[in-house]
Amino acid sequence: MVTAKAGDSVRVHYTGTLDDGTVFDSSTGGEPLAFTLGSGQVIEGFDNAVMGMNVGESKKITLPPDQAYGDRVDALVQTVARNQVNLGVEPEPGMEVSMQTSDGTVIPLLITEVTEATVTFDANHPLAGETLNFDLTLVEIS
Repeated sequence: MVTAKAGDSVRVHYTGTLDDGTVFDSSTGGEPLAFTLGSGQVIEGFDNAVMGMNVGESKKITLPPDQAYGDRVDALVQTVARNQVNLGVEPEPGMEVSMQTSDGTVIPLLITEVTEATVTFDANHPLAGETLNFDLTLVEIS
């Protein structure tokens, strides 16, 4: 039986949930997730969990933040004077925007609060600080 190893192209069906049961992502009803094992295309814990699996095998895993999107970093939340924000549209909580740094790196931001005077941006990944649970099924190795 062929076992998944680093460098293999794999396809995996998955459902990801938070500890409270909320589904944050799933391939159910769609195409399996395709990636190359060990290439850094998926979070570390997900990659490690697929290593050693056989086609058709299923497993449940729980990933602490350090194997997923890391801990939340308070320094990545910034409040800016509203008159310094020029989005071209009225900012609203929940709005996703991006910022480009001087070296060309694009950073996704989430607007978390808007007041008369300020706008608060959060550059943490939405799943940072969360323990992630996955049901995985390895569909294909090539």
